Amino acid sequence: MSNNSIIAVVVILVVVMFVPRFVKIVPPGHVSVADFFGNVNPEPKPAGAHLVNPLLRWHDFDVREHTHKESAQVPTRDQLQTKVDVSIQWRVNPTMAAKIFMEVGTREQAVLVYLVPKVRSLVRELGTTIAKAEDFFLEETRTKLEGSLREGLVSYLTPLGLDVKAVLIRDINLPPVLTKAIEQKKEREQAVERQKAELERFRTEQQQQVAAAEAKKQSAEQEAEQIRVLAQARADEIKLINDAVARNPAYIQLQALEALKQMSKDPAAKIYFMDSDSTQPLPLMHMGERAN
Repeated sequence: MSNNSIIAVVVILVVVMFVPRFVKIVPPGHVSVADFFGNVNPEPKPAGAHLVNPLLRWHDFDVREHTHKESAQVPTRDQLQTKVDVSIQWRVNPTMAAKIFMEVGTREQAVLVYLVPKVRSLVRELGTTIAKAEDFFLEETRTKLEGSLREGLVSYLTPLGLDVKAVLIRDINLPPVLTKAIEQKKEREQAVERQKAELERFRTEQQQQVAAAEAKKQSAEQEAEQIRVLAQARADEIKLINDAVARNPAYIQLQALEALKQMSKDPAAKIYFMDSDSTQPLPLMHMGERAN
């Protein structure tokens, strides 16, 4: 191998071994903090490629938004412990990554040192403002708790380099004794609702029966009225006939003669006689018929 070839190989090896130390590539969503033998550069490098001092050590910080889930036992003024599950959406402030590195180290250590203790402390503190554990189920209570938690965390964590975006109450687990009491209360309320529904159904049926009876009564009254009217009309008709007969005695004689005329047309008719002495002569039937 010639000298030129040897020199080329050496140069390549040097480039491969040492050039990467002159370039720092920061991944997307991160910043990188440099220290030089314990001296921390207060200005972290943003995402991208940078020419740097090869003697520096680099520490990447994830500055994307994350969600931390925390659970805490919350004592209310009624001396009952309620478990509250909280979600905190947060991120590292990129401009303060060096401060976090100098004071606590990594992003994970910042969560353990700053975020977790403060969340638990605030949740317990705010719980003492709630009168009864069952009030956690009220929308007003949950909204107030979320707002107060976020306000307290923002006030405490922002100067430390952590930005809190939102605080959400994920779940609330009441004490077993209270949970059982609420379940029993709900069962009683459901039983009352069932009784109300049954009573309403019975009332409806009674109203329907009363309506049917009333309709039947009205129908009977209408029918009775019709019968009364017909009877009255018949009575009036008879009265008119009687009055007419009383005023005209010859009317009945005319009717008797008409009847006699009709009977005379019957071949099987017998001989009839008229009582001429009567003021109203009537046919006297079978007067000439012999006794058998």
